[in-house]
Amino acid sequence: MKFNNDWQELFDTEIQKDYLNKINYFLAREYKTKKVYPPKEKIFNAFLTTSLHDTKVVILGQDPYHQPGQAQGFAFSVAPDIKIPPSLVNIYKEIEEEYHVKLHRNGDLTDWAKQGVLLLNPILTVVDSHPLAHQNIGWQRFTDEAIKRINEKEDAVVFLLWGSKAIQTKRYLNNPNHLVLTSPHPSPLSAYRGFFGNGHFKKCNEFLVAHGKTPIKWF
Repeated sequence: MKFNNDWQELFDTEIQKDYLNKINYFLAREYKTKKVYPPKEKIFNAFLTTSLHDTKVVILGQDPYHQPGQAQGFAFSVAPDIKIPPSLVNIYKEIEEEYHVKLHRNGDLTDWAKQGVLLLNPILTVVDSHPLAHQNIGWQRFTDEAIKRINEKEDAVVFLLWGSKAIQTKRYLNNPNHLVLTSPHPSPLSAYRGFFGNGHFKKCNEFLVAHGKTPIKWF
């Protein structure tokens, strides 16, 4: 894999460790025998689109969407022609509430990624209709290393950790330069327990502006 950006050093370091080779061997079999998402060439899309240098916001998901055509390598994002999943519907509802606007956009969050939002699932692959099917194959070792590297950045970064899986990574975030915001996950099962009304999108942009950074255009 060639990232053509400053994530390459991370990949080159981790590929020398046995766990990543084990993941590669495991996935080679999984892709041959099962429906696995996203497509192989899109597994690392988040890293290919948002460099370490440009990362100023991190949104952590869980694992990819597990229905056909949905997963494209970004947390919470789907291709433009795919129906917007419930979690993303709720994310858009929160943005509408915070900014008093009505969103008219599809589910493709590539524009966020290009603005410096790393849309990262700690688990990078999934089996059709089986959420968390790949939670124990070792992906978190790789994505945790990515989180640690972002934590080391001197310039300010906002971490939006939604749900228990994402909040687990908070233990790596000890840099006082950064802002860490947590809340329940935006899924229909938990959004009303504290995701709605968390104010994360405005808080994020206020922090970025206060630190001399361009705010994210959420809509």
